[in-house]
Amino acid sequence: MSQETSAKIAPATSESEQPLRHVHRDGVDYTIIGTAHVSRASAETVREMAESGDYDAIAVELCQARYDALIGERKWTDLDLYKIIREGKAGLVMANLALSAYQRRIADQFGIEPGAEMKAAAAAAKEHDLPLQLVDRDLATTLRRSYANVPWYKRMYLMAGLALGMVSSEEIDEEAIEKLKQGDILESTFTEFAEHSPELFEALIAERDRYMAARLREENTNESGRKVLVVVGAGHMEGLSHHLQNGTASPQSVRESLDRMPPRAKWPHLIPWAIMVLVLAGFFLGFSRSPELGWKLVMLWVAINGGLAALGALIARGHPLTVLSAVVAAPLTSLNPTIGAGMVTGLVESWIRKPRVSDLENLRFDITSLKGWFRNPATRILLVFFLSNLGSAIGTWVAGFKIIEALN
Repeated sequence: MSQETSAKIAPATSESEQPLRHVHRDGVDYTIIGTAHVSRASAETVREMAESGDYDAIAVELCQARYDALIGERKWTDLDLYKIIREGKAGLVMANLALSAYQRRIADQFGIEPGAEMKAAAAAAKEHDLPLQLVDRDLATTLRRSYANVPWYKRMYLMAGLALGMVSSEEIDEEAIEKLKQGDILESTFTEFAEHSPELFEALIAERDRYMAARLREENTNESGRKVLVVVGAGHMEGLSHHLQNGTASPQSVRESLDRMPPRAKWPHLIPWAIMVLVLAGFFLGFSRSPELGWKLVMLWVAINGGLAALGALIARGHPLTVLSAVVAAPLTSLNPTIGAGMVTGLVESWIRKPRVSDLENLRFDITSLKGWFRNPATRILLVFFLSNLGSAIGTWVAGFKIIEALN
């Protein structure tokens, strides 16, 4: 394959004040436009360029799942929370909802749908019968790699940043919206944390730059003479241009390496098993000294672990039977590393209070406020899952120390 490459910066014109880059690689001309995902100016410029007739194909910063959601083929009404919790995907869905809430909160202030510029590009491709290339990495993979790349002690900050970006009531002015051209919607969601976390920046921005460059090369192999309009968030424009121009590795190998989960350290997986062994050993020592002490330790474990898990379910406004299930399940699931208390309480809540279609239709509005998360039965199920898990985790450590104290 030819390694012919060149790149140049296009100055702003009266027709477009959006940042542009031009890259020529392997006979293909790429015009990369950097946009803000919630900017009216970006959407209008992309629409004009996509409908100009100057391009043979259009590429967008979307994966298949995000594209389906954007054009309405996958809606929140398709959400099967029972299945999601059973398959252990509740955390991923909460992160997706939080990202949607952030975009929705900004977009509602200015009357423009999130991703309008991507939607305009996709609509133009369909109208003019042009190939539409979805070049971004799957969002689920990006979120998983982001979480895996961040050291365990920073993950609470990561989740806090996501939560704050989701429910903050602070209004964002037009100038701040335009500044999103300097960043990326995912990075912006995590606010200041992303700026000070090279691990998070790597997964959210740098990896996706390399991934999209590889996908563009794959999509346009042996298409000499083709002109491609590439629509991406402006935070990706420089990195994407660089890797598209200078990348020498096989695009398939780059893509496959960035789709894999990074290897996990083995020792964190041993902690739940170690806790189980220590707690059971504590029970054994207690009963070997006296039945009274043994039963006292058991009651400590049940009361603290089950009580805090139930408190979490109660704070999430779970059904009384859900709260009761937390009391029963948490002391047992904490001794079983393969299942969490939240899985039980989430399943119970979803069975008792199955969300109606109208609840799922209102998700896009309710997720923009903390009150809405507690009000909507669908998001309440996710909160029950998360908070009862959190309560059980805290209860495990508190009860463990109480058992140690009682044995001394």
